[in-house]
Amino acid sequence: MFDWRDYGNGIIAFDAGYVRPILAAIHMIVDNGRVAFVDTGSNDSLPNVIAALDKIGLGRDAVDYVILTHIHLDHAGGAGALMREFPNAKLVVHPRGSRHMAEPSKLVAGVTAVYGKEYVDTVYGEILPIAAERIIDAHEGLTLQLGGRELLMIDTPGHAKHHICIIDRQASAIFTGDMFGLSYREFDVDGRQFILPTTSPSQFDPAEMRASIDRLMSYQPSAMYLTHYAQVTDLPAKAVDLHRRLDRHIAIAQAHANDGEKRHAATKQDLTAYILAELRSHGCALPEATILEILATDLELNVQGLTWWLDHPA
Repeated sequence: MFDWRDYGNGIIAFDAGYVRPILAAIHMIVDNGRVAFVDTGSNDSLPNVIAALDKIGLGRDAVDYVILTHIHLDHAGGAGALMREFPNAKLVVHPRGSRHMAEPSKLVAGVTAVYGKEYVDTVYGEILPIAAERIIDAHEGLTLQLGGRELLMIDTPGHAKHHICIIDRQASAIFTGDMFGLSYREFDVDGRQFILPTTSPSQFDPAEMRASIDRLMSYQPSAMYLTHYAQVTDLPAKAVDLHRRLDRHIAIAQAHANDGEKRHAATKQDLTAYILAELRSHGCALPEATILEILATDLELNVQGLTWWLDHPA
């Protein structure tokens, strides 16, 4: 059985089945027999999504919304497959992302430029378009009714300009996509969670990221629900850690800004050493090779985002 976490408040996180176990979570919000999914993983996630509905005893017609925090394909790659499976559902996505979900060719081209065609074909497969009339633009302040609860959409740039977060006041929860960083369960130590920012290309903006983190905290939630991975608590301390580690990411990038063709490698070397030291300070005893395997893609993308930011000053 795939990883399954029922938090007892109408929120369930389960493994998207994306690339490796407990890398990406899909969140299922359930209220009075109505369902919304937050983020979708890839096309390979569909069997787990159907199994999740079966597990709670609801059918495909119970799904009202598929909500995307943003359109990076680890969050949105399976949206077309899910929408095909749930004919009554509406797709909810940032206005900057809606056209790419209706016509995904440019989105796929952009991802292919980063990862390569073979990787995209293997991991994501065909990205299915979604009929425009089934798409709701998640403008700032949009409120959705799901059963007896309201879900508020807020605009949260920093990781990407097409990023939203979803406020669930009934559960004192926020679904944060990548905006409140990454917190992998393999790094938990005695119940304490480790968190780090995600600065992936190509719209990373540190000032906006700092402001969005602070805005999320202004709602005073009891928990954040991260796509990578699931529930995070002890939020004031986590916000401090995110800001501190974001500042260090920036300092490392700036230290190598003039390193020319060596910039990427030097930035990655220093960033890797920094995160390893932070994990050791946290008490993580995993072998270094295991840590680097878990973080391989994130380290590479964070370096790409940092160097992109250096090359595109506001």
